[in-house]
Amino acid sequence: MASDDDLFRQEMADVTPIKPDNRVLERAPRKDSIREQLRRAAAVDDRKDNNPLTLPEQVPQVGPMDIIGLKKDGVQEGVYRKLRLGKYDAQDLLDLHRVRLMEARDQVQAFLENAHNNGMRTVLISHGKGLHSERPGFLKSYVIHWLDESHLVLAYHSTPASRGGSGATQVLVRKNSQARQKNREFFIEAGKQQR
Repeated sequence: MASDDDLFRQEMADVTPIKPDNRVLERAPRKDSIREQLRRAAAVDDRKDNNPLTLPEQVPQVGPMDIIGLKKDGVQEGVYRKLRLGKYDAQDLLDLHRVRLMEARDQVQAFLENAHNNGMRTVLISHGKGLHSERPGFLKSYVIHWLDESHLVLAYHSTPASRGGSGATQVLVRKNSQARQKNREFFIEAGKQQR
């Protein structure tokens, strides 16, 4: 009985090998997911990412025309109502039109930190509606996700139509320690004057 090797050689006896032609076959590039982009960026960048804002694969979808808002614990209803009605002037503005997601995340964090550190209370983030983008409301959805998770944000709401409507969000920023101390001193002094 013939061995497997002998049988194989018999079957392949009339086959001629293909000569190498030194061509490189290119495959069509595939689009990386956000998670893969993040991993690649982390591998290239040796320093630690100090940004606490996350970039999950999916966030709750917000429609381009949706009016959004959130009041976190400790915010008085009257303060939130004034924010919602646009009664507070924005002390700074961040425009995210035509900004990519990773860069937008960094800009939002830097913007909120700057506002907090400089004692700003109300700021405006113009993210656009995303009506004409491939995924309507995509960036807006991520901005709302970041505002929800940021410890620097006390409340936020879509701006009135005159200031951008559903394409912009007014943000109430947490007071820094210096502003809280001034507040304490003001109320202590006011209490002494009432006696």
